[in-house]
Amino acid sequence: METVLVTGGAGFIGSNIAEALVSLGHRVVALDDLSTGKQENITCLQQKCGEAISFYRGSILDADLVKGILRDHAVTRICHQAACPSVTQSILDPVSTSSVNIIGTINLFHLAAQHGCRRIVFASSCSIYGDTERMPINESVPFRSKSPYAASKAAKELLAGVFSGLYGMDIIGLRYFNVYGRRQDPASGYAAAIPSFITKALKGETITIDGDGKQTRDFVYIDDVVQANIKALMLPQVRSSMFNIAYGEQTSIIDLARIIVDIVGSSSAITHGATRAGDIRNSLADITSARAALVYAPLYDIRRGLAETVAWYQQASRSEVFA
Repeated sequence: METVLVTGGAGFIGSNIAEALVSLGHRVVALDDLSTGKQENITCLQQKCGEAISFYRGSILDADLVKGILRDHAVTRICHQAACPSVTQSILDPVSTSSVNIIGTINLFHLAAQHGCRRIVFASSCSIYGDTERMPINESVPFRSKSPYAASKAAKELLAGVFSGLYGMDIIGLRYFNVYGRRQDPASGYAAAIPSFITKALKGETITIDGDGKQTRDFVYIDDVVQANIKALMLPQVRSSMFNIAYGEQTSIIDLARIIVDIVGSSSAITHGATRAGDIRNSLADITSARAALVYAPLYDIRRGLAETVAWYQQASRSEVFA
């Protein structure tokens, strides 16, 4: 049994990883400042997992807090999901985004090295690639970040290389493409198209797409992302590296909206708005490296993943989680 610190543990991705770790017999310490994470996610986890999960409200910038958690809980591995996740917010306030995403990561890596943690897995992003004509995108594609958020993710990867080299830790970065699924907040700045479209479709409201809708994304369901994190955390043969985590198929935003409307059986109209600043045009991942090194095997194509997601939002809307 391992004790894993999950930063951002009250968030969409972090809470799902925490729940999966406990189901596999590990202990979890969740750290979240609740700026974007949800207290109800923690409450749900504690009801399901009991004493196998502990929660601390606080920031990865708080060195004393992080140091105390690592020491008091004898943390052996870290799953680092905490971040300021919004591209738009990073353009409006690049200093705050950089502070949490870069300085917070330095703080975590440094304290983990002092504590003797054996492995860190952290969330990177496909946004580091920016716009590229090379499709599918493999991990050797040069960075062409288009926002402070994307640049902060690239900085985290550079820091991972430095700290793994200095201290001999395994630090593994997962370059998420467009993650979706249960517990994703429609009001979040992170990849909010799917939860926004679903909640509007459930209400029969108009769905507004940024731009012409022909931009494409490689959408990856939350259970596949959880799978990748668990394997990166626990497989003994994995060493410091960066991996694309996606499904490996392109879907246009207009097709995404149409699939959601069809699954819901909604009367929602689809319209178009302004293009979002900092957005990339097309995205498609090459996941060959993750398949080989992590034994990563995504199971959810876009329609299956959306069907699961719609079912969760229907239940959530009945319980007024996102009313």
